[in-house]
Amino acid sequence: MPPLALTALGFAVGGALGLCVVMARRRGGLSLLRQPLRAWAHGVGGLFGYHALYFAALALAPPVEANLVNYAWPLLVVLLSAPVLGMPLGPRRLAGVALGALGCVLLVGPGVAGGEAGTAAPAPALGFLCAAGAALVWSLYSVTSRRLAAVPTEAVAGFCLATAALAGLAHLAFEAPVPALGAGQWLAVLLLGAGPVGAAFFLWDIGMKRGDPRLLGTLAYATPVASTLLLVVAGEGAFTGRVAAALALVAGGGWLAASARR
Repeated sequence: MPPLALTALGFAVGGALGLCVVMARRRGGLSLLRQPLRAWAHGVGGLFGYHALYFAALALAPPVEANLVNYAWPLLVVLLSAPVLGMPLGPRRLAGVALGALGCVLLVGPGVAGGEAGTAAPAPALGFLCAAGAALVWSLYSVTSRRLAAVPTEAVAGFCLATAALAGLAHLAFEAPVPALGAGQWLAVLLLGAGPVGAAFFLWDIGMKRGDPRLLGTLAYATPVASTLLLVVAGEGAFTGRVAAALALVAGGGWLAASARR
């Protein structure tokens, strides 16, 4: 499926499920969506801005290298926690996020995806710029969420629905029409909207507002490792020495960050 179309459908499902939860609440209900314009600009700008820049990067630049540039966002989350939130970093946290970044580079860097890496691209410089912009947008959205702690997490349902609408418009403008979907594809869309494009954003909002962004940014480097391990379990990949080394680096980095003094 075209990525923007899939984004629109996934966010529509996630937003609709979140809206059902909001309406089921005894207190607040739909009034929880009545947030200041600043909150809506932050939420929709972060969710839609990140995905629009990310997919533009994959379309314009070699996808492996663009994805690697995009994975600067966990490092930026950690680093921006100091100037934006006034949180000290310290050598253990910096070492932890550095190990996580190294594990990510080892796993998703050039050479892993074979022919994809370094292939011809229509506008690689612009694509890499979009990838860096995506990383910056997501890290700023994540860190500044803590400054909007008064905005309830339930409001993310509205942000998801607005993102779905914008992604749908972008799909109509830039992508080919979506062919008819089968039952299996619709099931995949529903699961995507319920999990990675639904619950994940609500949980991330809670984590950024109530947790430690420095630790969460470091642990985020476990994402490519977990994805690879899922492929291995599903029989679509092999557990190589490269995967084992990346797993060790990410786990060690997470331990360093978690054991740092508060």
